[in-house]
Amino acid sequence: MAASISASQGARLPRGLRRFLRRPAAVVGALIVLAFVVVAIFAPWLTPYDPFTPSYLDIRKPPSLAHWLGTDDLGRDVLTRILHGARVSLLAGVVAATVALLTGVPLGLLAGYFGGWLDMAVSRFADALLAIPSLILAISLAAFLGPSLTNAMIAIGIAAMPIFIRLTRGQVLAVRTEDYVEGARAIGLPTPWLLWRYILPNIVPPLVVQATITIATAIIAEASLSFLGIGQQPPNPSWGSMLNTAKNFMTQAPWMSIFPGGAICLIVLAFNLLGDGLRDALDPRQT
Repeated sequence: MAASISASQGARLPRGLRRFLRRPAAVVGALIVLAFVVVAIFAPWLTPYDPFTPSYLDIRKPPSLAHWLGTDDLGRDVLTRILHGARVSLLAGVVAATVALLTGVPLGLLAGYFGGWLDMAVSRFADALLAIPSLILAISLAAFLGPSLTNAMIAIGIAAMPIFIRLTRGQVLAVRTEDYVEGARAIGLPTPWLLWRYILPNIVPPLVVQATITIATAIIAEASLSFLGIGQQPPNPSWGSMLNTAKNFMTQAPWMSIFPGGAICLIVLAFNLLGDGLRDALDPRQT
């Protein structure tokens, strides 16, 4: 039975890839995400400037051949700091989504499969967290834990956790009555194996889509926390902290805010396009 399920999933992969490639917006989003990943990895070798060292002879210089995106209030190259800031944003997005997955999916699995008082307790816990706007919750947790990138990522992940609890619970409720699950239960397979081998693999597609969207949300949240001073701490480059500095020079040096803000908009748009494409590609009802 398990072999037949795996074979059917393998047969769907090429169709899903074809459906994804037929959506130009999704492909563009994937290419932009890939470009940001490559830039983040090779940032130290892409520009000759140091993202930390001030240059007091180049303070707030406009874009030029020497500094393609201009310089900031301390004479540091804006392009260099944006490239290094991509590392922070992508790391924050991936880590926060991972925290939300690792905490929310197990709770949703248990609540959806066992039901009863456990389902009620987990659901009310998720509802309580969802009653608080996620960004407000992340700000409160980050302020409580202390200003740092690590604490900001943990706070953002916890704030995104209830979405994965609700999504996982709903998917498990739909899957647990399927014939293959009933058959596995009838032959006496232990519950942990049943959850891991039969239920979880069949609810992965919507979780992947939600994780992609959560990364985009987490990037915005990290930039917001850094803008408020409770995320990545200066002088380490972060798009949010760059915007925090740039707000004081909106008229004298508009490029200091335009380019970091544009980077945030572009990467968030790309992840959302990628998420939409994955949703369509992984949906078996699509032709």
